[in-house]
Parts: sequence; structure tokens; C-alpha cells
Amino acid sequence: MLAAAAIILVFDRMGIVRITPGGVASAGGVMLIAITVAFFGWIFAFGKWSALERRRLLAVLILFMAACAFWANYEQAGSTLNLFAKRNTSLTFLGFTYPASWFQSLNSLFIMLLAPFFAWLWIKLGSKDPSSPAKFAGGLIFVALGFLVLVPVSGGGRVSPIWLIMCYFFQTIGELLLSPVGLSAMTKLAPPRIASLTMGAWFLADSVGNYIGGLWASVYETFPLPMLFGLVGLVSLAVGALMLIFLRPIKNLMSGAD
Repeated sequence: MLAAAAIILVFDRMGIVRITPGGVASAGGVMLIAITVAFFGWIFAFGKWSALERRRLLAVLILFMAACAFWANYEQAGSTLNLFAKRNTSLTFLGFTYPASWFQSLNSLFIMLLAPFFAWLWIKLGSKDPSSPAKFAGGLIFVALGFLVLVPVSGGGRVSPIWLIMCYFFQTIGELLLSPVGLSAMTKLAPPRIASLTMGAWFLADSVGNYIGGLWASVYETFPLPMLFGLVGLVSLAVGALMLIFLRPIKNLMSGAD
């Protein structure tokens, strides 16, 4: 953190960025992208890996990019979806008015309700348990559905809270498909000598996704909501579809590590 603050201060002195909330956020986002490019650039350009390790590291990169797309949508719960709850959702139930922030509790509630079911499901499926890339694809598709269900109702006045409840329900299913699988996949795919570093890089995907999600949220008042929600949902849906289309090649890159 101190190093990042020092770099931003130097950039301010050079006139590259200004120490304003927007300037600091932009500088932080650029640093995140730069760190990501440097990490994977070092891995593939300078790392001495066996053919098996190089294939698995390519699978790590693919899963990393898919995770960035997922978190860019999912992490809009505190920005885009919170604004939609406050400005476009009915906040009255049986004469009682509740704050828009209450919707932020839905994800935690759905996690507690659905996590035992998913744990039981993967054990029940046994050898038929879907591969990590397949779960990633499912996670992206469900997080896309969370936004797409809002498209038909987001163009008018205040809507029933059931729409946001459905949105968070789909997004939680997506999280349970992707999030618990990601770190496990990193430990299996990374060469032992950089296993810890790769696990740390996995969390970088969440940071990059947050930055991209912030860019999406910044145009909340610029585009019509049906267009904004539709674009966000379709991007995630497209990435999920690509994961399904190239499912077999990705599994081949993993070389039995899944």
C-alpha cells in the first residue's frame, strides 16, 4: 500500500495523474492492469517451464480472464444494483418502508441457503462432477442472467423487489459455481515453485474485475438502463459461451489436473 501511494504521489508530481478520487482510482486501475500484464508476461516470456507446466499455466491465464469477467459483473452489487434498488425499486412492503441497502444482504442469505445444496450436489455427482472450466462457464452464464432479468423492467418507474431478488439469486448461484473452484484450480495447475504466487494472482482477478465493474457503474446515468444491463449481461454471457465452446481444449490444457 505504501509503495502504491508513493508511486501515485510521484505521478502527481510529474503531472501524469492528479490526487483526486477519480485520479487515484484511475491510477490504481492502471496499476492493477500493469501488475497483471507483468505477472503473466514474466511467466510466459521468462519462466523456464516444462511443456506440461506451460500448458497448465495457459489454462491458468484463461481461467483468470474468465474470473475477471465474472467479478466485473458480480461486484456491481454495491454500485449499479444498489442505485437500481434505491431509484428504481419499490421499497415498501405492507406499509413498511425499508432502506435500499437491505438488498445487499440477499447474497449472504442465498449463500447460506444454497451452499449446503451445492456441496451435496458435487458429492452426489461423483465422477460426473462437472470440470472446473464447465463450472466457470456456468458461473458466467448465471451472473449474466442476473442482469438480463432486469432488462425488461428497467425502462420505466419503480418495479417490484422480486426482480432484484431474482437477480441476486442468479448471481449467488454463479458465485457458488465459480468462486470456490477458482483457488482450488490454481493450486492444482500452478507449478509447485510458484504455487503461492499464483494463488495470490488469483485474488488479483477479483481486483481487476472490481475495477472493470467500476467503469461499468460510472456510466449508470449515461446509458438507458435496459441497454446498460443488457450490455453487461451479454458480455458475461458471451464469455461463458466461449468457455463452453472451447471446453475440451481448455480441459486438454489442464492435462488431468482438474
